[in-house]
Amino acid sequence: MHLSFFYFDFSSIDKPTVVAVLLGQVVVIAALFILYKLYKSLIPIILKVLRKQKEADLPSYSHNVKKNTTESDDVNAAIAMALYLHFNKLHDKENYMMTIGRLSNSYSPWSSKVFSMRNLRR
Repeated sequence: MHLSFFYFDFSSIDKPTVVAVLLGQVVVIAALFILYKLYKSLIPIILKVLRKQKEADLPSYSHNVKKNTTESDDVNAAIAMALYLHFNKLHDKENYMMTIGRLSNSYSPWSSKVFSMRNLRR
């Protein structure tokens, strides 16, 4: 059996090129591994910071808070009336009827088979 198919002449390979290719592959794989570890360790830290910010933004409710009921009731009534007018009285009522009219001229060069078929006869 002739094994010349598996024979490769390594003397024609430029050694600095091989070193550069292998070094480039090692650098890329190392950079990807470092970025993977960095992102994997940063995600829990970022989520913890976002949770703390979310908890800090929430108002703390206390049951012992006294409020002036006369002013807040007036403000609440004004807000409720404004929302009612905004959502219920803003638009006119429209009749939801759709009419479809047919055109008298139904011919269009776009729908003609003459222009869409290839004329193969000579």
